[in-house]
Amino acid sequence: MKILQRYFLSQILRSVLFVLFAFLGLFAFFDLIGELSSVGRGGYQLQHVLIYILLGFPGYIYELMPFAVLIGTIYALAMFASNSEYTIMRVSSLSTLDACWMLAKVGLVFLVFTFLVGEVITPVSARVATEFRNNLIGRAVGDGFRTGMWSKDTIRKDGIDGPVIGSRFMNVKKMQPDGTLEQIRLYEFNDNLELTKTVSAKNARYLGNHEWQLNEVVESHLTAANTKNKKFPDSAPSLNTKKLDSLIMVSDITPDILSVISVDANKMSAYELAIYNQHLVENKQDATSYQMAFWKKIIYPFSVFVMMALALPFAYLHFRSGGVSLKIFSGIMIGVAFILINNLFSHVGLLNTWPPFLTAVIPSALFFLSAVIALWWVERH
Repeated sequence: MKILQRYFLSQILRSVLFVLFAFLGLFAFFDLIGELSSVGRGGYQLQHVLIYILLGFPGYIYELMPFAVLIGTIYALAMFASNSEYTIMRVSSLSTLDACWMLAKVGLVFLVFTFLVGEVITPVSARVATEFRNNLIGRAVGDGFRTGMWSKDTIRKDGIDGPVIGSRFMNVKKMQPDGTLEQIRLYEFNDNLELTKTVSAKNARYLGNHEWQLNEVVESHLTAANTKNKKFPDSAPSLNTKKLDSLIMVSDITPDILSVISVDANKMSAYELAIYNQHLVENKQDATSYQMAFWKKIIYPFSVFVMMALALPFAYLHFRSGGVSLKIFSGIMIGVAFILINNLFSHVGLLNTWPPFLTAVIPSALFFLSAVIALWWVERH
């Protein structure tokens, strides 16, 4: 069994790597075509495009891994069947359960690799790629939003751990790659949702420990109206404005949280998604889409087991039942169907407010059930 295990691993690994590199080359070509229009903007040249594309490879590897595992495993098993190798293995006492166990061990290797790429490499490479491109083009985070970036924050009485006494809405026009904010506007409300203060600043620098230094500040305090006197102007609220060179603001918002707004959730780690989910929940904002992205991030690496289970029935189909090319085509269609249904459930679950965990796990569960039924059918026939 150990010899067979190593043989399975070597053949499947070779096929998966071939498929993965083929798709990476295809996606790199599409990215190159898409980036050619940006060549010449600022200091962005062709060699920088190639670096930017290479930095995007970990993200593509993470997204394509289950698909590559499916196609590569189908090809390896189809070759076993066409050369009658799998028939000899079965005659030599290899049961279906043994084959499943060997594929599960191979799948564990791909699962660990996919998890490491998705949790460790992709978040870093995606952030570096974005900063690298923005620095050369001269584009800051937030340029793609008409009114800049918006975020909700809580106001606490005594520092970051004090009781909540209000809420704050932050509007940032741009965020530079080094985390510096430009053209900031703050709107602060009390517990009764009454506007109490507005602040505008030219720029802001993060000092650490949840503290921001606002520079060139204009601060306006709004005093509630005198409800006892109904005559104007005594009944009108008063506004006191003052200018400050700098102001220290304590906030739950950090540069990492702001950068999440412009980053694709699929390229964030589960840890980053969990932190941002907590921030949204604490500020009483809808976190359903990010909760769904979190659970998809947790479950997605396990889909390699589902893909291998779907590939195993192809080993029972002999060459006369269909050529290797037909089996590969069938595998591609299965992989495309899995991606489409997975994305469809994400949107449908979001629209119908389904539990994020169930929305993320149902597509994999359905395809795994299909694999079990297909394996039962081919073994019976």
